[in-house]
Amino acid sequence: MAKRLSIRDIATELNISKTTISFILNGKAKEKRISDELAERVVKYAAQREYKPNQLAKSLSTGKTMIIGLMVENISDYFFAQVAYHIEELAYKNGYRIIYCSTDNDLQKTKGLIRLFRERHVDGYIITPPSGIENDIQELIDDGLPVVLFDRYLRGVDSSYVVLDNYKASYDAAKYLTKKGFKNIAFLELDSNQVQMQDRREGYQKALAERDLPLLIKAIPFNSDFDHKVKEMVKFIKKNPQIDAIFFATNYLAFSGIKAMNQLKINTPDGIAIVAFDDHEVFNIYSPSITAVAQPIQKLALQSINALLNMLNAKGDSKKTEKIEVAAELIIRDSTKRKFHCESNIS
Repeated sequence: MAKRLSIRDIATELNISKTTISFILNGKAKEKRISDELAERVVKYAAQREYKPNQLAKSLSTGKTMIIGLMVENISDYFFAQVAYHIEELAYKNGYRIIYCSTDNDLQKTKGLIRLFRERHVDGYIITPPSGIENDIQELIDDGLPVVLFDRYLRGVDSSYVVLDNYKASYDAAKYLTKKGFKNIAFLELDSNQVQMQDRREGYQKALAERDLPLLIKAIPFNSDFDHKVKEMVKFIKKNPQIDAIFFATNYLAFSGIKAMNQLKINTPDGIAIVAFDDHEVFNIYSPSITAVAQPIQKLALQSINALLNMLNAKGDSKKTEKIEVAAELIIRDSTKRKFHCESNIS
């Protein structure tokens, strides 16, 4: 294998100091008042010899690896996959590369991934944190490492975060159902104490309390597979035959719910109306199309990478935290349009 060309080799070949070569190849020729002629000579020689900078040496000299660690709950999930795509695109435009992975909402796996990223000296972190990871996140912050939490924040940890306004989004969706005249609205959520799930539940509870309607809440185990979720929902619906609408706290719970209703031969919306939190591309083509709370994915990604870049570019200890909440949009489709229901005039 041919020996990799180094700055030392170029300096020897051109009889120019290594420092001068480094300044030129790092775009600092004008700043260091190096002549255009000399700079052009070095750049041309480096191109001819197909010089490739040593990233490790470069990171040691600049203090940056130009790598960002992105840790999401499940990279194969439609929402997180879309977010990761946009974050990677925006990071690349700013000279950064992304290493991303799934935590599976598992505490020990997340701890191990944080250790791995620290060993790789990534410049900053965008993390969808599981419960119990508070101390590890605080250690990153205490060590001066830029951290932006995404999709959820951690109570008691003063960090930057970018989240959806889950409470208002859930409240608006549930209130829409009450105004349509539905009286027995179930809320199917994950069995989780994560703040975003709590906020969604509380929004639902607030909307129903305003109309003095009964709460019908079912928590589904997070790590259960698709078929188990379906079975749990079938049992819940059978136990509560009065249900006339279901608000699913995630889109994948909605998919399980749709199968459960198909097994029970319940039509939508005349049997049970459906609202899903988190829109999905198939909801618009499903028959009937599914009413959904849509998260502005590109905006969430942009806010997240911008918040991290602000910290990465900050001078000294001026890494101020940014706490950003983004509004959702309720997209009304056929799954909530019962013909015999009329809009209520009660606000």
